[in-house]
Amino acid sequence: MSSGNRVVARNMRLLREQRGMSLAELARQAGLAKQTLSTIEQGSGNPTVDTLFSIASALGVPVTRLVAEREQVMVVQRGDEVVWHDHGGYESRSLDHVYGSGVIENYLLRIAPGSSQTSLPHPVGTLEHLYVISGRVRVGPVDLATELSAGDFVRYPGDRPHVYESLDGECLVHLVVSVPRVQPGTGATGVARTHGNGVR
Repeated sequence: MSSGNRVVARNMRLLREQRGMSLAELARQAGLAKQTLSTIEQGSGNPTVDTLFSIASALGVPVTRLVAEREQVMVVQRGDEVVWHDHGGYESRSLDHVYGSGVIENYLLRIAPGSSQTSLPHPVGTLEHLYVISGRVRVGPVDLATELSAGDFVRYPGDRPHVYESLDGECLVHLVVSVPRVQPGTGATGVARTHGNGVR
């Protein structure tokens, strides 16, 4: 299996699952044989450019989303290593940017002293972006959790079990959760709020 085929296989499966689509439904919307898509998703197919464009169109994404490597699993930005940009009256610091659309949720979390909470996975493709306002925390996927201090920032996948742990008294963090858009008519159900009540 070539590295290019692996990338296409992984991206196609992720995008299909985000939309709650079966292989049969994707094949119908793309005008392709289900077996063709199955072979591609297993990484053993060698899709033509026309096939990739048909798949991308059915998924509602640019073809580059199928052929590009996904961003690094986890990104950490330390507060004492960042650059602030002067705008003549205020300064700005870029934390992160992601492409796409969907539900964006903003939270402030107060993590009690000595508390450690493991969150269940959110929908496939969910990202969490966390900025530490005060205290020291250990956060991220259970198998990749990292320690952060005030001023640090991290982005990590929220579609795996992940932990929020206080390491130094009560901690205050700002959390932004981006949940991918669900395409209408694909059979996907409403998206539950990740850290609150109710269903979208």
